[in-house]
Formats: sequence, C-alpha cells, structure tokens
Amino acid sequence: MKKFSLFLAAVVMICFASCGPRRSQAYYDKPSQVLSATSDGTYIIRVQVRAKDAVVAFKEAQRKVVREIIFDGIKSSNSGMSDLKPLCFDMNAREKYEDYWNAFFSDNGPWKDFTSYKDRRATSTRYERDGRLMVETGTVTVDRAGIKRKLQEDGIIPKEGRY
Repeated sequence: MKKFSLFLAAVVMICFASCGPRRSQAYYDKPSQVLSATSDGTYIIRVQVRAKDAVVAFKEAQRKVVREIIFDGIKSSNSGMSDLKPLCFDMNAREKYEDYWNAFFSDNGPWKDFTSYKDRRATSTRYERDGRLMVETGTVTVDRAGIKRKLQEDGIIPKEGRY
C-alpha cells in the first residue's frame, strides 16, 4: 500500500508540474505599411522581420518588402495614402517563373538594386528579443517603379496598357 501511495503522489506531482500557462509557438508579425511616397515612384515602408542578428535582419527586411510589392501588395498606414496593389497579378507566377524568382531573390540578385535605407532615421529601427530570434522593425525605401520596369523588361508582367 505504501508503494502505491508513493506512486500516486508522484503521478499527482508530475501532473501539477506540467500544468501552467500554455505558450503559443506561433509568431504574429505586424503587416508592412506604406508610410509615404515620392513622385518618382519610391515608397517608404515600415516592415517587421525576425532573424538571428541585425545584419541578417536588414537583408531580410529589404527582401520581404520587395516580395510583398511584387506578390501581395502592401496596406497603407493611416496617413491617407492608398494601398499598394501587387505588381504581379498572375496567381501562378511563383510556380510558372520559379527559376526566375530564385535568381531574382538570391543573395546577390537584382532585388538589392531597388531597396535602400536612405530614409532611415536613428529612431526608426527597433530591436526586440523573442526567444532565440531578434525582431527588427525598420523603415525601408523601395523603388517600386524600377521593380515594375525590370519585371516588364524580363517579360514577367505585361507592358503598360495590358492590365
């Protein structure tokens, strides 16, 4: 009887030890937002990414903004600006031009030519730690008109007047 009561006490202790607040492993990033635009087709966009260090975070923020401009579109902030529609309306473009996109978004790909941090302010980038990853919220300047010209020249999206 003594062994059974010790076993029961151990089971109860294990059950109570495993109880506690449930933590979600999902990451909920804020969506990117258009902050402002210029007349030459460049946009200043606020973006949030997760990475292991700041160097990787800067690169991933730029890559994420270009990917969103091409495929998803970006919502505007509350400053009265209109939303940015995606440049590529073909739903199967990712699969149809997979080799092109792999080369375009590679580490030394042409996506780098259309992004910069020239409008970044000292207080515009925030860093937080989320477990092992760093959450970076930053401001990226993107030449949307240049991306559109490049995709039209390469035959990925149709020329003007065909949409």
